[in-house]
Amino acid sequence: MIRRLGTVLTMASMCILASPLLAMAQEAATGAGSSAPLRAGLIALAANLGVGIAAFGSGLGQGRMMASAMESIGRNPNAAGQIFTPMLLGLAFIEALTLYALVIGFLLQLKI
Repeated sequence: MIRRLGTVLTMASMCILASPLLAMAQEAATGAGSSAPLRAGLIALAANLGVGIAAFGSGLGQGRMMASAMESIGRNPNAAGQIFTPMLLGLAFIEALTLYALVIGFLLQLKI
């Protein structure tokens, strides 16, 4: 029980230390009153999170597609030609969605 509590507290402290809000707190405490640094930080955070989530989802989708294709080819080796072309087309569509997220991330970075 104590070990689990220690693990939870360690993870919570790591999340707080990794938060970009701590880095932006110094500028906000000076009394500048402008929200430009906060806005820029949040845009950068959103762009990076969006690209990361898109890459993670793309990796999961490609992995599941390849696993299913290899399993179907393993069950019916004669259907390898019929499975290969739609699989490549699906992989291209998944990769295109990831590239769209990357372009959106770059456009958000330009707004900083």
